[in-house]
Amino acid sequence: MDHTEKYLEIKKRFEANSDSENAEKMSKYMRNKFKFYGLSAPKRKQIYTDILKEEKKNKCIDWQLLDKCYEDEHREFQYFVSDYLLALNKYINFEDINKVKRYIKEKQWWDTIDFMDKVIGETGLRDKRVDELMIEWSVDDDFWIRRIAIDFQLGRKERTNTELLEKIIVNNLESDEFFINKAIGWSLRDYSKTNADWVRNFINKYSEKMNSLSIREGSKYI
Repeated sequence: MDHTEKYLEIKKRFEANSDSENAEKMSKYMRNKFKFYGLSAPKRKQIYTDILKEEKKNKCIDWQLLDKCYEDEHREFQYFVSDYLLALNKYINFEDINKVKRYIKEKQWWDTIDFMDKVIGETGLRDKRVDELMIEWSVDDDFWIRRIAIDFQLGRKERTNTELLEKIIVNNLESDEFFINKAIGWSLRDYSKTNADWVRNFINKYSEKMNSLSIREGSKYI
């Protein structure tokens, strides 16, 4: 199948499993920013498990398919793109990040952004050039880009680059943007499970510049 046929096959499956009542609830939860088919995450993933399995055999990313899917007005297609990029992440190279960034810049909301920080994070474990790029992203005019820079090390535990984490968070202190302050708290809370002392010291050091939300979230487990 070419990229158009694959897209149409996914669309056909989504439509066949759509749930209008659930779609309305999901859209409302996302402040009516997007249309939904009303598919739960497990159901959605089940629908295209075999497609992702086949895509892995190609050992490369079908960017034309992803472009077509991301253009679709239904939010499940943006989730498919995110799942695809995570499933085939080892085939993403540093130069591909600009393609990923196009998706990050379109149809922005916290749900896809929080998918994409995993995509960037996984890529960064293989290519240290991502670290420098995230410092650039941490001062971007687009706060969603900055949010990804703040959270791209989530889940790394002892592999977390604390010097980098500190630099990126400091670049975003004194922000009045909810999604930035939440991201700062989230990144600190996540790392506190691995190194509570580091997070405690960080909060003590920068508390005067930190938003109360960031402190509250970051202190949750310490």
